[in-house]
Amino acid sequence: MLGTTLGQFRLIAVLEGISFLVLLLIAMPLKYMAGIPEAVSVVGALHGVLFVMYALWLAVVKFKYRWSFVKAGIAFIASFIPFGTFVLDRKLKQEAMNA
Repeated sequence: MLGTTLGQFRLIAVLEGISFLVLLLIAMPLKYMAGIPEAVSVVGALHGVLFVMYALWLAVVKFKYRWSFVKAGIAFIASFIPFGTFVLDRKLKQEAMNA
């Protein structure tokens, strides 16, 4: 998976998706329901780094694999939707198998 730029992007996408879900489903409730704001600080920082990596690798993949602006835009929007990067990963895996 890590041997190609697309494989690296898929890994980053999954990690970014996991960090987003941890932020939404664990860290935010801990902050607002349990009064533990440190959870958001730690998970939020990690998620921020992963999001920046996702955006950078998306740009590399867009140009290297000649993705259309629409396809790259959909991939970018997927990062804002819970479970979106997992759906994207599944589609990219299917495309790789069919190619």
